[in-house]
Amino acid sequence: MTHRLRADIAGIAAIVVCVLALAVFPARAFAGPPQMSVRSAALIEQTTGQRLYGMDADEPVPIASATKLMTALITLEHVRHLGEIFTQPDYYPAPADSQIGLVPGERMSVHDLLIALMVPSADDAAEDLAFNVGHGSVGRFVGMMNAEARELGLHHTHYSTPIGLDTPGNYSSASDLVELASYDLTHSRYFARIVALPSAVLHSGNNPRFVVNRNDLVGRVRWLKGVKTGHTSGAGYVLVGAGTRGGMTLLSAVTGTSSESSRDSNTLALLGWGFANFELVTPVATGDVLWRPTVRDRPGFRAEAIASKAVSHVVPRGTRVRVRIEAPKRIAGPLQYHAVIGSAVVFAGGRVIARVPLLLAHRLPAVSTIALAARFVTRPFTLVSIAILLGGVIGFVAVWRWRSRVRSTADLEPA
Repeated sequence: MTHRLRADIAGIAAIVVCVLALAVFPARAFAGPPQMSVRSAALIEQTTGQRLYGMDADEPVPIASATKLMTALITLEHVRHLGEIFTQPDYYPAPADSQIGLVPGERMSVHDLLIALMVPSADDAAEDLAFNVGHGSVGRFVGMMNAEARELGLHHTHYSTPIGLDTPGNYSSASDLVELASYDLTHSRYFARIVALPSAVLHSGNNPRFVVNRNDLVGRVRWLKGVKTGHTSGAGYVLVGAGTRGGMTLLSAVTGTSSESSRDSNTLALLGWGFANFELVTPVATGDVLWRPTVRDRPGFRAEAIASKAVSHVVPRGTRVRVRIEAPKRIAGPLQYHAVIGSAVVFAGGRVIARVPLLLAHRLPAVSTIALAARFVTRPFTLVSIAILLGGVIGFVAVWRWRSRVRSTADLEPA
């Protein structure tokens, strides 16, 4: 049995173990990060962008066809519609290159070219897109790729090809790969859909073509949704993966693995460790009413203070998350709509992870003088006081009148 065959068998066994572990024990935590045979690796959560794991994650490395993550992004940002037809330039890939057999002059839709780019990782489709989006210049297209990398803050990335062949100056890092894949997935539903296809049929071109995803985990692992493979002699086997379980999406990247089975098993081990050990919590949602202070001079009325933004955070499973309100118990108008009246402090495991301003949900006007006077008059104590005062006045008047009558009678009697 050859060394390569032994490695493939071991890799397949590892995949089976990882899949079974995730299916049967989805919440069971591993003792620590998995031991992986990779050159570099990274793991992030998509919603928050939090990095959960990194192994030489910022080291620039060859990335092979993972380059096409950027090729797809530039295409999607610059084509008018997916039905647009491109003509294949004079490009002849090497027989060993991944390709769909496009011939010079063949016409194919951008829709099908992007599928060919991301599913079977066709080099001739990449060249076609780059030439046409670059208005007849692949070099111009590569310049657009590098400009976009700078715009996205991919500091460990540079491109010299839209394909990903081993050429000087074409590299990225595991951390940049997951960031780019996350951006692609969240900014294009079409991209997210095609990278999750196990296979597809290309209907445009000189003839229909049936293509199969080079990411053989897609379709085999139910929760895995892409994203891109890569392989050259310089890069080894590369895989950028994405999976969703329990409402949380994780993105992984492994580079420099020795075989397809090693690429797959390392990816599943990394994603599996992430799902088993972490969870996404949202203790505060935008607009949640978190505080109801009383209002001075408005008895029985409570204002509403709402969260100005949501807080989502990835925490180790079982971590206690709580919210503490720092705001006055009593407020007074006038206050404008969305005036800041305090904050909500979010703790995870005793550590502050966020502070959220609390905003007044409705405008709070000042109480008018007439309303204050009316409220004062109608208070029970005030009414009793007025009644006593009126009673005293009435009594005084009655006594005064009685005495007046008595004096008048005395004046009329004879001496």
